Amino acid sequence: MTLDTCVQELWGGSAPRSAVQSVHTRVFQMRQALAAGTPGRTSEESKRILRTHHRGYLLQVDQGALDLHGLDGYLADFRQAQSRRDDAGISSALRSALGLWRGQTLLDVRHGTCLQSYVTGIEALRMTVLEQRIDAELRLGMHHQLLFELGALVARNPLHENLNAQYMVALYRSGRTADSLEAYHLLHRRLREELGIEPSPRIRRLQMAVLTESAELDVAPSERTDLSPALVAGR
Repeated sequence: MTLDTCVQELWGGSAPRSAVQSVHTRVFQMRQALAAGTPGRTSEESKRILRTHHRGYLLQVDQGALDLHGLDGYLADFRQAQSRRDDAGISSALRSALGLWRGQTLLDVRHGTCLQSYVTGIEALRMTVLEQRIDAELRLGMHHQLLFELGALVARNPLHENLNAQYMVALYRSGRTADSLEAYHLLHRRLREELGIEPSPRIRRLQMAVLTESAELDVAPSERTDLSPALVAGR
């Protein structure tokens, strides 16, 4: 990160005259913390971790030292399982990936423009991983186990169409057709009242499939991995 970016991230457009010196001081303090945090680590070693680099600073860590490294590994496992059409493997890999989150990303850190963009991207990735894991587990016939989780997710994300679609499928498969339709009507009302829009064609097709008890919503045989792609995942 360049020095200018550091200043912008910390103070935005109201940086004091002492901003550059303040950044240098903070870097010095971070290097001291790095040295003190590991027995036997010297200040010179901490400088090699938090390096001065091209009018800025570069944090250089060993492979495997960050949760992001673990995430990359689990996502590679996911892609391999996906290529084998192995939903149990997909579920396992993505559950492991989601286990790396222990709350909202960088919740205890003040976000500037640069960091906020990064956090937004990571949280979007987290939601994508979650949705893909649920898709796989619905294909595995785990609708009963997913009901409570999906109910809570929809309550926190009431306008999220894909989560609502997954919840509708889980309810329908659990013998709760009326509740599935009610979930649709609740989404419909919220979208109209809060955003002034109608549900997408995909969600409307899902509602019709529930009304007609379409076989497309049944649990797929083990050799088929596509759970109503036009209805649920939009893929």
